[in-house]
Amino acid sequence: MTDITSLDGTPLSPLCFGTMQFGGTADAAASHAMYDACRAQGVTFFDTAHVYTDGASETLLGACIASEREKVIVATKAAYTGGASRDVILSSMDDSRRRMQVDVVDILYMHRWDGETPLEETFETLAGLREAGTIRHVAVSNYAAWQVMKAQAVAARFDLKIEMMQPMYSLVKRQAEVEILPMAMDQDIAVVPYSPLGGGLLTGKYATGGSGRLTTDDRYAARYGPEWMHAAAAALSDLASDAGMAPATLAVAWAMRHPGVTAPIISARSTEQLAPSLAALDVTLDDDLYARIAALTPTPAPATDRLEEA
Repeated sequence: MTDITSLDGTPLSPLCFGTMQFGGTADAAASHAMYDACRAQGVTFFDTAHVYTDGASETLLGACIASEREKVIVATKAAYTGGASRDVILSSMDDSRRRMQVDVVDILYMHRWDGETPLEETFETLAGLREAGTIRHVAVSNYAAWQVMKAQAVAARFDLKIEMMQPMYSLVKRQAEVEILPMAMDQDIAVVPYSPLGGGLLTGKYATGGSGRLTTDDRYAARYGPEWMHAAAAALSDLASDAGMAPATLAVAWAMRHPGVTAPIISARSTEQLAPSLAALDVTLDDDLYARIAALTPTPAPATDRLEEA
């Protein structure tokens, strides 16, 4: 779908590694070890953001890529706080490039929708950054389908195209199937979904008393609180056991299998925690197992809500 490559022409890998934990739950040693584990498995695509761990994520990722910058694809995000104004974007990019010690960022996401700043200001600024060679590709994160299309129309005025987007998508968060994934396939927008493990719910660890963001972050606790989600996680663990693999492997492989998905974002706190997600690179789900997994959660209604046409 996409022709986004690294500076030396290396293509996107079918998984992206997200460095949200770098400098937070993963110290420098753990961060470098996970980066090396990803590279050993052929991962070429790495994701960070201006706001992650107060800049430590970008700084550590920059240290990881220093010796092979042209071989990897680096994405960061701006405009999570303060809006998507020209000043915020430019200031954020200055910080991000300084932290990562790079001249050019391969992919820059607008981290979330800003309904206050005119889209013309946002995309004129992004067009200027691309023309200057500071960024290579423009992307958006956490946008609804209508927001993407509205932004795309404005971007076209500046000879710009949204080439990638980052929605939430997993077995227990399937809203993207309604409009985002069909829109992206129609518009040739690469989709790099985050949280394919449902905040760790689909690893099965919480059912056995494990800890993580669902136990430490109220937002994630609410996001993945419904009982049916926990029941689906338990059922996925049973299917994974029957298939002889970890639940996380099966969950990531399921998200990868959708034809509209380019590269799910995996993340972890350690190489041990990362291994089951990386193992999805070696898994191809057949139609029967894919359907059995999908049947564990409700298929969202079509955008028109005409159930008789589903």
